[in-house]
Amino acid sequence: MSASQSRPARRSVQSGVAATAGRQMPGPVMLDVAGHHLTSQERDRLAHPLTGAVILFARNYDNPRQLAELTAQIHEARDEPLLISVDHEGGRVQRFRDKGFTHLPSMQDLGRYWERNALQAMRAATEIGYVLAAELRACGVDFSFTPVLDLDYGVSKVVGSRAFHRDPRVVAMLARALIQGLSLAGMRSCGKHFPGHGFVDADSHVAIPVDERGLEQIMADDAMPYDWLGAPVLSAVMPAHVIYPKVDASPAGFSKVWVQQILRQRLKYDGVVFSDDLTMEGASVAGDITARAEAALSAGCDMVLVCNRPDLADTLLACLKAAPSASSVSRIRALKPAVPFMDWNTLQSDSRYQYARDFRSQILSE
Repeated sequence: MSASQSRPARRSVQSGVAATAGRQMPGPVMLDVAGHHLTSQERDRLAHPLTGAVILFARNYDNPRQLAELTAQIHEARDEPLLISVDHEGGRVQRFRDKGFTHLPSMQDLGRYWERNALQAMRAATEIGYVLAAELRACGVDFSFTPVLDLDYGVSKVVGSRAFHRDPRVVAMLARALIQGLSLAGMRSCGKHFPGHGFVDADSHVAIPVDERGLEQIMADDAMPYDWLGAPVLSAVMPAHVIYPKVDASPAGFSKVWVQQILRQRLKYDGVVFSDDLTMEGASVAGDITARAEAALSAGCDMVLVCNRPDLADTLLACLKAAPSASSVSRIRALKPAVPFMDWNTLQSDSRYQYARDFRSQILSE
């Protein structure tokens, strides 16, 4: 009998409602945790019916063994294990570094390699995607918010080297190759930041970016990778905290025009839609934390993120009146890996993994 089967149901402090026996559906809120191990208060948050997933950060990592212990604790916090995610892209956005984790190149490095050797660059993207996903899965992490599909206009500081290329065709092809690598390790993908964050200089973490371009210009350029890849390849999408006033007055993640009319209807996208972090300055236009979550869910997001503010997470869990639809629950569940993966020690001697690491090293040395 597993630990999750034998443990008693925990009571949520915020709701005062005991977790029900059997499978508890994933809720629409993704939360974070503070350190290397769960606290009792964090266990209560994770048991809350509105919680559906956890996102990890660099502060949650010391070494692969510790990370595997933490993810096991999180998975055991619910009768139906929560989805565990991370922003782990390569380059400057790689949450877990050193002590075993492979240094991954930036996506811009792959784009530059494409200009020298397109076919080898696609092969490299697949091998890098496999290393990325295999190392995470060997530590119990289910999902990474990658790849970035923003175009590299050389303008956005927050995007910068995270973008593959300026050409949306190159972005789509390299992203598809990277996603193939993720899938070989049983991991899904998330394209961000729809419809595109690369054209504006302002950083939505600390400002409210505004993109003055018209809809068709954006659709013909920045949004093209989303159209070409689609839900069969791209399991999830994260809209940008950017306002496109010629399309709608609300940032894309709070906009029914962008999420429902354009992404869902025009592009026929039926995968998961995540909000970006609701504590970012770019989300402040929607009001307090509860109003932000309500706006994102009303716009058509399946799940909202609340990061680095446990006080706001508690407020949201206490105040949000929302039940995920059956379709949202089904989409979120589909992001979880379908089969178990090897542990960290087994991975280190796996020939497929060793090949992928060696291939990546060859690319970086050229």
